[in-house]
Amino acid sequence: MTASADSGQDGFTTESKRLLDPIDRISEILFGLLMAVTIVGSLSIATAGRDEVRTVLVGALGCNLAWGLVDAVMYLVRQLTEKTRNDALVRQLRSADGPTAQRIIARALPAGVSPLVGPAEIAAMHARLLALPVGRPRLDGQDFLAAFGVFLLVVVATFPVVLPFLLLSDLPTAMKFSRYVTVAMLYAAGHGLGRHAGHPRPFVTGVLMALLGVALILAIMALGG
Repeated sequence: MTASADSGQDGFTTESKRLLDPIDRISEILFGLLMAVTIVGSLSIATAGRDEVRTVLVGALGCNLAWGLVDAVMYLVRQLTEKTRNDALVRQLRSADGPTAQRIIARALPAGVSPLVGPAEIAAMHARLLALPVGRPRLDGQDFLAAFGVFLLVVVATFPVVLPFLLLSDLPTAMKFSRYVTVAMLYAAGHGLGRHAGHPRPFVTGVLMALLGVALILAIMALGG
């Protein structure tokens, strides 16, 4: 049983009330950012003209638009799959006796949660699950809104990377600022992940994520970017 499986159905978790949790949000931004910087990094500073720069920037935006659409659709598929699984679980519990139902619930719990939950908690979950309405699993407005959020995060992550090329006429300078922005965004993403994970020093995860970005940029440069 995942947090999203109970979304909008009961009070099991407040996390499910969010459209996207912090890990989802940061992950989508990272996907879009890394894809954009990889495409932009394919520019050859020595030979690129304005037409080539424009082509690459349009390509970066188009690629992230396509990826954002695919990722949004897959988010909806994942949500519907989890709702269907949750509905099947409720139906299974309704036809099982008490001890069997509690064993089913215990097996469905995440591995990190199962050792922390005792018979009383499982019995309470059983009662709440039995109170859930059984119907045809379907996507709701919140699911589509979250999918749209996934799409926007992937696409918006493109703009900080390409903005220097739109504002600066000197290509080497624009490339340099684009890479600086990329590293700064990677640090911010790593810092956010560290805070969400409860890391005592989230700046460490930020630095590690930024170093990953530097390694990627250096690899792109070595390949002729």
